[in-house]
Amino acid sequence: MAMQLNTSGSDDDDELNATINTTPLVDVMLVLLIIFLITIPVVTHTVPVKLPRTVDKPLVTKPQNVTISVTANGDIYWGERKVDSSAQLLHMLVAKAGMKPQPKVQIRGDQSARYEYVGKIVYLCEKAGLTSVNFIIQPPSR
Repeated sequence: MAMQLNTSGSDDDDELNATINTTPLVDVMLVLLIIFLITIPVVTHTVPVKLPRTVDKPLVTKPQNVTISVTANGDIYWGERKVDSSAQLLHMLVAKAGMKPQPKVQIRGDQSARYEYVGKIVYLCEKAGLTSVNFIIQPPSR
C-alpha cells in the first residue's frame, strides 16, 4: 500500500463542498409514503355490515310565497292579478293565513309609492294573522 503525503502548501483536494445531496431524503420520503399507503387500509378495518338506505322525502311541503306588488299610484297586485279593494285583499290573506305552515308574504313596493299604500298591506297582513312579511328591494349596484 502506498500512501501519498502532501507536504506542499497548495492543497487542491481540500476544497469545501457546499452542495446538499437530496437523494437520500427523497428515498426515505418515498419509502415512508409507500409504508403509509399500505398500512392505512389495515388501520381503518371495520366490521362489514349492511347499512339501511333512506330516501329523502320532504315531510312538509312549503306553500308558495305570496307576492304583493304596489305601484306608484297605489294599485295592488296579487302576483300578476290586480286586487280591486282592501276587503278582497284581506279575504285572500285570511285564506292564506289558515294554511299550515303559513306562506311568507313578500311586498314589492314601487320606489315612488307612498308609505300609506305599503303600510295598508302590512296592516292587512297583521289583521289576517300572517306572521312573516318581507319587503323585496333592489340591491344596490356595485
